[in-house]
Parts: sequence; C-alpha cells; structure tokens
Amino acid sequence: MIGRFAPSTTGEAHPGTLLSALLVWLDARARGGRALLRLEDLDPTRAKEAWAAQMIDALAWLGLAWDGVVVQSGRTAAHAAALDALAAAGRLYPCACSRGDRAASGRRAPDGGWAYDNTCRGRPLPASGWRASEEPLRAQLDDDRVELVDLGGLDLSQTPAREMGDPVVRRRDGAIAYQLAVVVDDAAAGVTDVVRGRDIAPSTGTQVLLQRALGLPRVAYRHHLLLLGAERGDKLAKLHGSIPWSGVRARYTGPALCGWLAAAVGLAASPAPCAPADLIASFAWSRVATEDLVVRYLDESGLAC
Repeated sequence: MIGRFAPSTTGEAHPGTLLSALLVWLDARARGGRALLRLEDLDPTRAKEAWAAQMIDALAWLGLAWDGVVVQSGRTAAHAAALDALAAAGRLYPCACSRGDRAASGRRAPDGGWAYDNTCRGRPLPASGWRASEEPLRAQLDDDRVELVDLGGLDLSQTPAREMGDPVVRRRDGAIAYQLAVVVDDAAAGVTDVVRGRDIAPSTGTQVLLQRALGLPRVAYRHHLLLLGAERGDKLAKLHGSIPWSGVRARYTGPALCGWLAAAVGLAASPAPCAPADLIASFAWSRVATEDLVVRYLDESGLAC
C-alpha cells in the first residue's frame, strides 16, 4: 500500500492542510504501507519555492516523516510523454473557449464550476504538434459513465465527459494542468490509495477516465471531511489566508496541534498533546468524523470548533 499527500505550494499551510496530511500518514502507517509527499508546484503564477520550503517545515513540525518526496515540477518529461500518448491516440485538441463561453451555457459542473460542452472537440492540433499550440489543450474522454463508490461510501459515479466536460491538460501558459499531472505522477510513484479532502471528489471520475486513456492503473480513493472557516463557511483554503501556519505556530507546539486535530475529528478523547506516531495503534476510519467542522481562531484560547 502506498499513499501520498500532495499539497500545492501556493501559500501557507493551514489546519486543514495539516489535518489532511495527518490522515494520509496515519492511513499508510496503520496499514504498514508507505506515505509519500508530493509538492505540487506546477502553477507558474502562484507556486513559490518559499511556500514549498515552509510546507516541508510545517509537516516536520507536526511530526510527520515521509518515505519519499517528489517535486512535481521535476517531472516535466513524464508529463510531456503523457501528452504525446494522448495526441497519438487522437484525444488531444486545442480549445478556443473562454471561461465566459463556458458560463454562457449556464450549466454547472459537480465541482461548482462551469461545465464544458466539449465545443472544440475535433479541432486539429497545429501541424507541428501540440507543443506549438498557443491555446489550452484538452483531452477527449470516453463518453462512458464511471460507476465508483469510494472507500468511505461516497458515491462518485458520473459521466465526466458530460457532467464536467473534457479536462484541460495543458494550460495556455504551457503549464501542465492538475488533472493530467495527478494521474501521471500517482502511477509513476506506484500510489495505490489516494486519501484527500472531499472538495476534490468531483474530479475522481475524470481522473479514472484519464487513467484508462493512458493505460494507467486505477487507484483506491477515500475522501475525508473538511475544516471550514467560521466567517465564510467555506474550506480553509490557502487562497483565503485563513488561519495560516505562521499564526498557528505562534500559539501551538506541533504536538499540541496534533492533539487538537486528533480530538477534533474523533481520534482522541481529549486534545492532549501527542505525536502522530501515538495515534497509529488505535487509528481506524470508523472513528474519524464524517461531517465538516467549522473552525474559529480565538486569540485567548486558540482553535475552537
């Protein structure tokens, strides 16, 4: 069994980031498997080396040690090979549609964004190949329904090509898009089990069909609860700057935050300080809360939910 934690390096870690890392790590350790860290730094406009370094520091501060570290930007050759394979199979095409064009359809995708109606299917690549395209590239998915229930019982079944639309696999600026990179890199690392927040769940069907198109193995999926901001009621995303690690570190030690996270999701009876290793023996997904938690940061007492 090989699991992975794959944060984007586009901002500070936060309690939600650290909770996901802890659950990935515990799932692997409790099953005698390996836990990998993959730093997803492909976004040229937002990813920074300083954020990657801070992510590594934050995870070590929490007490998590990894069996391997992959820096995604170092895997450009593998990503290009995947695009070559999609082009050779006749699945790769340039897309001229803007976000406004997608919004004009008025059709929402399961992830909350605008669904793409596959308008540009059939458009040819430049004569010299996909590398010469100045437009985003999409991968044509099979028009099949994916029947899938994750390990936590979440029904992920959908017809991705219709409900989401063919995914962008290379952006206009040349960056490899998430949907392609994640399946290529999981397969290369031998990942067997993906544990991640349920906000990513709607992408699963698309990833399964990309795995199929590239001849890659399907992995097992599990999607866990989210920590939500008290004010906005949405995910504690780095984009929002909610409760950044630099602020948490000023109030907590690593063991203290580990204990708080464990108690918050049901893995410990009280928020007493502990190390992640202390939680392995009793770890079970049946003990982990399934409902999202709203978290507040109170200056006088720290985190509360």
